Amino acid sequence: MQRMRGSLSGGSGERPGISRRLLLGVSGAALLAAGCGEKGKAAGDGRPSDSGSGGPTGASAAPSGVLGANFNEDPSDMRFSQLRGLSASWLRGFLPMPEADKGPPARQRAVATLLSASKQGYGTVLSLKFPYPDRALPEVGSALMDAELQRVDAVARAVMGTVDILVIGNEPFLESRPVDREGPAVNAFYEHVARHVIAYRKQHFGARCKTRLYMGALNRLDDPGRRTEATRRWVEFVHDTKEIEGVDIHPHVVSIDAAQQYLDYVLPHLRDDQKFLATEFSLVLNWREHLRDTIPARFAERYGTDPGTRVWELLEEAVRHPFPQEKWNAFLGMSPWFHTHRHFLRDQVQRFRATGKLAVATYGVVQADAMVRNIGPGKQPWLLNSLYANRTVQEHGGITGRNQAWFKDFRALQRRRDRLPVRTGETAT
Repeated sequence: MQRMRGSLSGGSGERPGISRRLLLGVSGAALLAAGCGEKGKAAGDGRPSDSGSGGPTGASAAPSGVLGANFNEDPSDMRFSQLRGLSASWLRGFLPMPEADKGPPARQRAVATLLSASKQGYGTVLSLKFPYPDRALPEVGSALMDAELQRVDAVARAVMGTVDILVIGNEPFLESRPVDREGPAVNAFYEHVARHVIAYRKQHFGARCKTRLYMGALNRLDDPGRRTEATRRWVEFVHDTKEIEGVDIHPHVVSIDAAQQYLDYVLPHLRDDQKFLATEFSLVLNWREHLRDTIPARFAERYGTDPGTRVWELLEEAVRHPFPQEKWNAFLGMSPWFHTHRHFLRDQVQRFRATGKLAVATYGVVQADAMVRNIGPGKQPWLLNSLYANRTVQEHGGITGRNQAWFKDFRALQRRRDRLPVRTGETAT
């Protein structure tokens, strides 16, 4: 779970603007199709639309413009009742490939959860994580590469033909050594794995298979120094490999306009028949800038808290002693750094959809254990991103605590065309 500028529309409810560069790169017809639903209704505004596919009213087709939930590698705090509460119909997770050495991949938590979700009619996305931050990536033809491919085969046997999307890589340019991520080592490794997966699918499923293949995921594209020859080779490989249906991006950023730079970089490299995924995205870098701020004076007065308390200290307290829902709402609502961006999820998904090239975006569903360890002023505050505030808000009457801003907008962005059961059909191998 690797973590990571421009204005927002804030609470005005207005649709954020699309950059001139993007408008030049995307046809007006695509923007119109993505931005409007039946009878001119805005796509994703929470009102039903019969257009499209995936649910019981539509024919099977490739996913387009979907917003789903993401548990990363740890689904232990997530329940399917929570997904139903969100009206979510898609679920994403990732598997660190060394887990395949610990027993059948189908029994590993992330894979088992996605297989269960698939049986219940959910659309599913599995990303394969190859963690090599402290050691060299395996070279093609080496014993280490052979061992990695054996893991890949074990996972493929468990999920191919069942999950809807398999993403080759999680965050390759963060999960490899700096010397490798500059290329060509990172490219050679992932291209070899991709060709192996493509061959496996063809061998075992013939001309057609349910599982679509993507390459993922690119990080920090808002930093010009991270747009290297290796990242360019990455998107060119995606473009030139007909069996790959697109690329994944993870815009963990400080502003919605920083996320726009990801789209400006990736979209021109996609073929007409390709789309992109955004299986992780957030304003976590914005939240981090405010961890040393003092808490709002009104909040401190209302709840009898020391007015000198820093934001990170309040988060630490909420983890130790979860707040009532009303107190958590008040903290976020009174904090300008959060309240100003309370519609980030809505605005970002609308930008994704407006390109006409979004396949699936997924957003963090729960506060996992890793998010609440060692909270401090220099740590990434991932717990502020989740739809459910299960570790900072008291459960009340059987209802899990929520981040109300994200929760309400997530539900409103769900479309009738994406409802359960999801049916994505098959793709050519």
